[in-house]
Formats: sequence, C-alpha cells, structure tokens
Amino acid sequence: MSGKTVNSAILLLIIGNAMALISDVFIKLLEPNAPIFQFAFLRCLLTLAFLLPLAKKLDRQHLFSGLKIHALRAHIHLAGIVCMVIALTNLHLATANAIFYAAPILVMVLSVLLFREKLTPLSVVAVFSGFTGIIVILRPVEFNWAVIAALGSAFALAINAVMVRQLPREQSTVHKLFLNYVLIVPAAAALAWWEGASWNPEILISAAGSALFILGYNITVLLAYKQVDANQVTSAEYTGLIWAVGIGWIWFGEVPDLWFLAGSTMIVVPLVLIGLRHRRRSPARGFNPAAREEAPTRLAPHTSGGTAQ
Repeated sequence: MSGKTVNSAILLLIIGNAMALISDVFIKLLEPNAPIFQFAFLRCLLTLAFLLPLAKKLDRQHLFSGLKIHALRAHIHLAGIVCMVIALTNLHLATANAIFYAAPILVMVLSVLLFREKLTPLSVVAVFSGFTGIIVILRPVEFNWAVIAALGSAFALAINAVMVRQLPREQSTVHKLFLNYVLIVPAAAALAWWEGASWNPEILISAAGSALFILGYNITVLLAYKQVDANQVTSAEYTGLIWAVGIGWIWFGEVPDLWFLAGSTMIVVPLVLIGLRHRRRSPARGFNPAAREEAPTRLAPHTSGGTAQ
C-alpha cells in the first residue's frame, strides 16, 4: 500500500481512520475522574519521543521560523486535546466523533471570515446541514459540558487547519509536528503540575496507546496524500464515523438511535458530495510538493486530526 494509486490511497485512509478511532478508545477507557492534564502531558511527551527518530529531517536553517504562529497553534492544539478527553470520557464514542466532524464545516466558515473565500452553493448547504445535523444528534435535552468540550475540540481542529497557511512553506510536515509538540510540552507540564494528581501508571499506558495510534494515523495520511490529490480521496476520511459507530456498538454497547443516524447523515453526506464533486473536476495527477503545505489531519479532527489531536 504505497498510496501511489487512488485505490491504495483510499485504503490507507480507511486504515488510518481506524487507527485514529483506536486512539480514541484508549482515551475512552480512562476513568471519568482521571487526571486530564496528566494524560495530555504524557501523550504530548510520548508523541515527541516517537518523533525523535525523525529529527534528522528538521530544517536547521529554519528551525524556529514562524515561532509565534507555531506557539499559538501548539497551545490551541493542547486545548483541543483537553476538550477531546472530556468529550470522549463522557459521551458515546460515535456521538463525540460526529461532533468532531463539525471541524471541516467550521474550516469553511473561518476561511470565509478570515480569507474572504467564496463558498459554493453546495458548501453553503454543507454548512447549514452540518450545524443542523449536530443539533439533531444532541437535542437540547442532551446539551452539557461534555458536548461543549466536543465542540471546543472541533473548533481547535478547525482553527489549527486554517492557520496552516500562516506556517513557513520551507518547513516539512515532520518539522511542523516536531515543533508543535516541543512547544506544547512545557504548558502541558505546567498544567499537570497545577492539577496535582498523584501518579497513575494506567494513564501512561493510555497515553502511550493513544499517541502511538494517532501518530500511525498521521503516517497513513502522509502516505495517502503524497502521490494523489486530496480531493480524489478525502471522502474516505469520513469512514471514521463508521468505525466510531461500529467500535462503540461492539465494544461499549452504544447502540446508535435514529436521531444519531439522521444527524450524522446531515453532517457527512454534503461533505462527501463536495469531495466527489472536486474529484470529478480534477483528473488524477502526480502530487506537487509545492502545492501542499501540510497533509490534512483528521478534519475528519481527530488532530484529531491542523495537527491531529
């Protein structure tokens, strides 16, 4: 599975989104009162450790270029991780992931507000249908802090994705990921110290599993988008919601209701139609490294996936 053909790239994205859901499962298995900041610190630290073997790919001439925008994205990412933990430990796996899918919709809205981009009629439908779908899934009686946290995670993903344009073009994706986690660790450590929770070895296991599988997701995304245009395969990212429903149903006994199915359809279908429309308009061609600053990461986030969360 080199990702050099559309079919292999789609398969990579399907596998990658399954890995992202396994990362979510490690978080969901945490106790409801688990120390959130301790988990966030350990996950960020372990992700940085997993990236160390790739340190030779860093561009030392531009090591700290764009430091301010990197620092801002890093701390938004940290806030997104904290929100994601709260959401996953208190909501059904599929419900939390359905809300995370608000991120690509929010990206469209933010692109209009910040960069004066124009939305197509289908994009406008996707925005309104997506927000309506979220309301259908949640219903006013189920609106609580966990839901607010899930929306916060989606906002963090969207803001980080939009801010990618401000990052230095000469820095590779590995460079951006590495710098992101270097800048996150001090703030995460300070929050963990402030939290004052006693050391819990189970947190280390959950953090390691979550970090490893979300990094695996990032690798599959990089391979998938390396040779094939994003608009040809990005609709495969939405298989993540199918994984969320399946794993939530089998592993946690979370049976989706009609409200969830209807709302998820309203969120995902317009986004898939946008991807298919771009795919029809753009013939397959080789990947142009200059045309992409950073591989999409869970927008579809998880990011998680902006950097996948």
